Amino acid sequence: MGLGPAEGGAQNIPDTAQKCTLAAGCFWGVEHLFRKNFGDQGLYDARVGYIGGDTNNPSYRAVCTGRTGHAEALQMTFDPSRLSYTTLLEFFYKMHDPTTKDRQGADMGTQYRSAIFYHSPEQQQAAKEVTEKVQAQWWKQGKITTEILEAGQWWDAEAYHQLYLHKNPGGYECPAHYVRKFPPLS
Repeated sequence: MGLGPAEGGAQNIPDTAQKCTLAAGCFWGVEHLFRKNFGDQGLYDARVGYIGGDTNNPSYRAVCTGRTGHAEALQMTFDPSRLSYTTLLEFFYKMHDPTTKDRQGADMGTQYRSAIFYHSPEQQQAAKEVTEKVQAQWWKQGKITTEILEAGQWWDAEAYHQLYLHKNPGGYECPAHYVRKFPPLS
């Protein structure tokens, strides 16, 4: 599994790279699952942090109060010639429960909301299309509450949060974070 720049290693990321920013509950498990599944398939980097709020440079403790408006999120940099944005979105909908508003497992609060933060009109369109398909084909029993929002200011989380489950293999993992076995989307 490639760990990339969050581990401190230098890496030249080409200009053709794209960003994908997702919120799906506690960011430790989200980062861990994406790195595990895509670390050698075109994922250049994955960093945990905060997005969607109205406080400059928020701390983890401040975000946990729910008063900053930020979501715990994962921002990935990837090679779109090897790994598609749609593939990342489909995996996002498999690895968490998008039908629980502001919650994943026992973790509750707006900081644990499900959200896709797009970086271009093309990403916005892809997010809408994938969300419609997974609602109709995978998550028929509940209404998807995932927000689709323009990516705003990103703030990296504190260093001890980066690669947390890699550094702490027995650390907390949200029980709602696992890869569901859904059929391919049609």
